[in-house]
Amino acid sequence: MLRELRQSLGLTIEELAEASGVSGRAIGAMERGRSLRPHRGSVTALAQGLQLDEAAHAELLAAARTARPTARTSLSAKTSPYTLPRGAGDFVGRHAELAVLRALAQRAAEEPEPQEQGRHTAAPPVAVVFGAPGSGKTTLAVRLAEEFAPSFPDGAFLLDMRGLEEQPLPADEAVLRLMGAWGTGDLAVAQLSAEERLTRYHAVTAGLRAVLVLDNAGSEAQVRPLLPREGGVLMVVTSRRALAGLEGVQRVELGPLTEQESTSLLRAVVSDGRVDAEPEAARAVTELCGHLPLALRVAANWAATRTNWSLQRLATRLSDEDRRLDALSSGDLRVNSAFSLSYSRLAPGAARMFRLLSLVPGGDFGMPLAAVLAGASLPDAEDLLEELLEAGLLMTSREDRYRFHDLLRLYARARHRAEDDMEQSAAASSRLRSWLLDTAVVAGRWYEPGYGAPPPDPTRLVALDDPEQAMRWHKAESDNWLTAFREAAEGGEHARVTEVAEAMHWFSDHWVSGGHWVDTYERAARAGAALGDAGLEATHRNHLAWAHWVGGRHDEAVTAATCALDLATGCGNVVQQAWALMYLGWLQNLDDDDSPAAENLLRARELFTRAAEINGYFYAATASISLLEKVDRAQEAVKTYQEVMDALADPCNRDRIPPNIRDTTTLIAIYSVSCVHLNQGRWPDAVDALRSIHGQFDTRGFDLYAGKVHLYLAHVLARLGEGAEAAGEYRTVLTLEDRIPSAMLEEARAGLDALAAGRPLLPTRFE
Repeated sequence: MLRELRQSLGLTIEELAEASGVSGRAIGAMERGRSLRPHRGSVTALAQGLQLDEAAHAELLAAARTARPTARTSLSAKTSPYTLPRGAGDFVGRHAELAVLRALAQRAAEEPEPQEQGRHTAAPPVAVVFGAPGSGKTTLAVRLAEEFAPSFPDGAFLLDMRGLEEQPLPADEAVLRLMGAWGTGDLAVAQLSAEERLTRYHAVTAGLRAVLVLDNAGSEAQVRPLLPREGGVLMVVTSRRALAGLEGVQRVELGPLTEQESTSLLRAVVSDGRVDAEPEAARAVTELCGHLPLALRVAANWAATRTNWSLQRLATRLSDEDRRLDALSSGDLRVNSAFSLSYSRLAPGAARMFRLLSLVPGGDFGMPLAAVLAGASLPDAEDLLEELLEAGLLMTSREDRYRFHDLLRLYARARHRAEDDMEQSAAASSRLRSWLLDTAVVAGRWYEPGYGAPPPDPTRLVALDDPEQAMRWHKAESDNWLTAFREAAEGGEHARVTEVAEAMHWFSDHWVSGGHWVDTYERAARAGAALGDAGLEATHRNHLAWAHWVGGRHDEAVTAATCALDLATGCGNVVQQAWALMYLGWLQNLDDDDSPAAENLLRARELFTRAAEINGYFYAATASISLLEKVDRAQEAVKTYQEVMDALADPCNRDRIPPNIRDTTTLIAIYSVSCVHLNQGRWPDAVDALRSIHGQFDTRGFDLYAGKVHLYLAHVLARLGEGAEAAGEYRTVLTLEDRIPSAMLEEARAGLDALAAGRPLLPTRFE
């Protein structure tokens, strides 16, 4: 195809090489079939040299793509959202800055292991790397983390603090995200107050040997609560500001590269000898790029795909762009001129993709999202993204995820405003919002009784073949689908809002620390009210009660559940009456208001049974087991336990109970009846119950319940004369330090002391 196009214009290979910048040798190899997979940037340069229209350009790209592998659409199960991105392979210079950072890293790496008391002698070192946009702050931090990876066996993590955006990431939200990345139990974190979460965060960091990069910090307030107080964590903060209000940190300022460093970077990217052959032109290029790494890399990538053009030609074009932008931009012209030059040489489809990606609300995105935004197939989207990567106009954040440098995002937005039809732009945004919300509904319903696996749909573009894939998609695209949800709410799409929120109901149990459920269900409740549907509003008021409860906001939860009960009673919605009564019973139980709590839970059980709502019945029934014993109805408590276990075993219910609800119900029911046996002095029955669930809360990250199982089993074993086994259980409790209340740790230590003294400890009440 290339030969036919060239010959149709009467061009020699040498003439096409001159027009396109692609070497004659490369063109000849393509025409002879020896280069089967040319870079997309090279194909685009050839199309521009041939002056092809958009259709012919697309046809040439399609021919070049046929041998490429198919696009990947799955989400890796092993990739954390906050693992370190891959560093630059052509990193150069910054020797003085690296020397300072290496000394800091070495100090952190040599921090001794915690003493028996769990204390270190000094706070870990913290570096603040600051400088102008495009100076390479993130690249330097990643370079340091990669270099010292062997010294920090717990890993390296990067969290974008989004400090330049209208809503930077709050410190409390950063804590939630990092704790999840470090494997802390989801429910355990969610039910802590903000102050307790921060305490837990510092307890975890004290035991880690890891590198943590807080990227793009906007202010001291974002960072100060996260600074490590002890342990072996090396923290590197990047910011455009010096963050002068932070005390006890090592500041490293990044200015422009030196002339020698700039030339080395240019040589590393344009590695064919042109830099050394044209030293004056190379110097001009580095000066026109302001010696800033980002601009240099973008310009060098442009030259690397045009091997037949001299560096002087690159310098001339940069100078032309600089003059052209002088009347258009008040920003850093040297950066913008490099961007503009590379952008102007993109294929039309890639240029359009570049502009449209500025509409992505989140910090990063996957290939399917880009395909939807551009209205392209996955293979076409992959090609377009590859061209942007080759041009240096896009970066990868981790496997199968892409992101802009913040300067490039601003430039893309400016080009979008200047070039794109606003109706088409609105259509692209609407298409993206619809896809994000549709996919969120399908992924959320994996966890909802009666749904499960979605039917095949080729337009979905992302694999959702099991609940784990659904969970990974939700977390990876959370910033994007949540923004779409909020836009739908603000746009008055009430039915859409309630549909999405309802699809999150069962899913939210598996990501209670998400931090957005109160906002989600408040918006959904308002949407239900706007629709004039009392039952729908009651549904989401109940969900809101749950969100407040798991977030530790007791009074707000009571208010939401009471409102839901009034609404559901008024419209005769039995199921929502039952949920409201159940939530009120839970909350009254927390207040030790036992008799009303028991009555509300029993009434909820009755209504759930009447409505044949088996999963709601399990929630109410398991919650009532220990409560019934507490109000002197122990026999009824054991009977309720047996009814629950019979319902779980009933073959008629096999397909009505999701596996996660079955497992959780079984564990909570057995735990609850073990407390009944303990409080009634039925020691052998209690041991049997506790041993049957031993270790199962631990593996699920339910630290509080795990600690109680070990502690209660230790107490009863000590009572039965099994001192050695009891001591082992007490010591297991002590390994959960910083994950369970201090009172439980003190009780375990007291139990060990009592064993040593020959007087087993037995609490007066087990709950």
